[in-house]
Amino acid sequence: MENPTESPFNHFESKALLNTATDMERVAFYKKTYAHVAIGVLVFIIFEYLLLQSEAIVTFALSMTQGVKWLLMLGGFMLITTYAERMALKTPDKNKQYLAYGLYILAEAFIFVPLIFIAAVYTDSGPEILYQASIVTLALFTGLSAVVFLTKKDFSFLKTGLTIGFFIAIGLIIAGMLFGFNLGLWFSVAMCLLAGGSILYQTSNLVNKYTSDDYIPAALGLFASLMLLFWYVLSIFLSRD
Repeated sequence: MENPTESPFNHFESKALLNTATDMERVAFYKKTYAHVAIGVLVFIIFEYLLLQSEAIVTFALSMTQGVKWLLMLGGFMLITTYAERMALKTPDKNKQYLAYGLYILAEAFIFVPLIFIAAVYTDSGPEILYQASIVTLALFTGLSAVVFLTKKDFSFLKTGLTIGFFIAIGLIIAGMLFGFNLGLWFSVAMCLLAGGSILYQTSNLVNKYTSDDYIPAALGLFASLMLLFWYVLSIFLSRD
């Protein structure tokens, strides 16, 4: 039975963290990590396209966006993504890490089906709104990542605040679903700020939590923060349409 107190970073303990590596090793690690983030985005687009081609999948996903069904869908998404994150972090096996990353991307693609379908079909601007939201998301992601690399600041202190913020957000989402109120534009703005903090934290972790061989779990963490930001940037664009 798995020990619930075991740290997901325990398998790193026998290796040197990146902050003790040479400059050449760090550069190689950063290149591999961000290449895998880019690959993750490309695979997400492919998965999303394929899912949207299935009328049955789209109908099912849309049917799960109301009330308790949406909570069940969110619960399933969180269960799958948490499992994928732990699998990627706890095993040094590259095949299992890639499997975990692929599973995470597929879960993200599925939960995005209703939002992207609505954006593409039920808005006047259609694909343009997706393009604009994507550009804004990538610009914010790049800028926040640059802040970490240029300042060389350790943003690990954000962990507690991010954890509290995410629990509050989950509570508000559950309350909104149960009691039927719309969280509105300002909630999306607050979640963008939370996602931005997560990007700072995950980027800072590249040096402080990983070894030079752990570019796949590092990429998964960055991808997760990127997709969270994209979700709420797109939600803001949809709210004004």
